[in-house]
Amino acid sequence: MGNKLYVGNLAFSMQDDSLNQQFAAFGSVNSAKVMMDRDTGRSKGFGFVEMSSEAEAQAAIRGLNGKSVEGRSLVVNEARPMEPRAPRPGGFGGTRRSY
Repeated sequence: MGNKLYVGNLAFSMQDDSLNQQFAAFGSVNSAKVMMDRDTGRSKGFGFVEMSSEAEAQAAIRGLNGKSVEGRSLVVNEARPMEPRAPRPGGFGGTRRSY
């Protein structure tokens, strides 16, 4: 188990500081980040929190997983490494066309 937690089903109004406050009740928060859509600037509904110890991370999972915050039931568990994704078609790095 690590110190980094995935937090899902966040209200779209949730900001980094309010996410930090939710987890501060369970120990020292190293970082709290709500993931934002770069096009709209709106929350994607999930984020990541890093606690300062594994024990604090476990306490946060026990205390917040399933808890209703701003009308939404939080999903809190250990963060997993991001899985590699296949390249997307189009965009830069694809086939160049000259007109």
